[in-house]
Amino acid sequence: MSKSILVTGGAGFIAHHVIEHILENTDWTIVSLDRLDFSGNLNRLQEVVGSRKDSNRVKIVHHDLKAPLNSQIVSAIGSINYIAHLAAGSHVDRSIDYPMEFVMDNVVGTANILEYAKNLNHLDKFVYFSTDEVFGPAPGDIKYKENDRYNSTNPYSASKAGAEELVVAFENTYQMPNIITHTMNVFGERQHPEKFIPMCIGNVLNNKKIWIHGNKEKTKAGSRHYIHAKDVASALLFLLNNLTPSIPDETGIKCPKYNIVGAEEIDNLSLAKFIAEVLGKELKYEIIDFHSSRPGHDLRYALDGDKMMNVGWSPSKVYDTLEQTIKWTVDNKRWLQS
Repeated sequence: MSKSILVTGGAGFIAHHVIEHILENTDWTIVSLDRLDFSGNLNRLQEVVGSRKDSNRVKIVHHDLKAPLNSQIVSAIGSINYIAHLAAGSHVDRSIDYPMEFVMDNVVGTANILEYAKNLNHLDKFVYFSTDEVFGPAPGDIKYKENDRYNSTNPYSASKAGAEELVVAFENTYQMPNIITHTMNVFGERQHPEKFIPMCIGNVLNNKKIWIHGNKEKTKAGSRHYIHAKDVASALLFLLNNLTPSIPDETGIKCPKYNIVGAEEIDNLSLAKFIAEVLGKELKYEIIDFHSSRPGHDLRYALDGDKMMNVGWSPSKVYDTLEQTIKWTVDNKRWLQS
């Protein structure tokens, strides 16, 4: 019998890639739960689902997770085997200006989907998508492992860390089959044009300057482990198909966590230069010290991806998927419009 998966935030950037990947690699039915705010865009789902012969495998249910799931929403969703909880507020600047919005979206929203999930009769796995930012900045050559200490530097990352603890608590309290993932700097097709990579593509195409966040001396650009959304979707399906919740370790931790990390660390200036090179254009840029003047923004984040590699999953080469994304964006410039 075919499985079914509920994807929260299904019209969002990463989640629509997850839905596309599941359609292409399983026979599962999919429910997309979304409130369709500025982050959710049904045009994404239309592009990846609408032309498929099996588009009826995807059902869209409208709901804002700041409210509990009532009986009508539960009935509309139907029977579910897996939940991938990706719905979240994720804009760091906005979280600094309006922190309570992120407490409601990320903490309360997660509590509501967990409360729904704990009452399901046939739930195989619940996967919560968290962020590298819960660990805070990574000085020097540090790469954080899954269970390292947290050090949130803005309300967004704090709300994601708070939601993580709820996921852990629901596993400990209700014996739910929960998994937590951390990923960072995801890119790909149909990303919002305010994000760094599509912003760079648009600015290079239009001969505009790119502002590169750097250190106080403006001699070193910030760096990240970039990863394509298709790789994130691949990692999720791997976790759903291959792993069961781990046995408690010597400290008693039961809820397993996995870092989904890009293949290599890239500084943002090198990234911008690569984009300009692929486009055959001149790069106009300036390094600015944004991090010292605006608390909550960090120069370097880094995660250790060994755990996922040790269980059998590894990401694609970043520059290969980045080049594909650049060329796709040039052919689909409408996605550069805000």
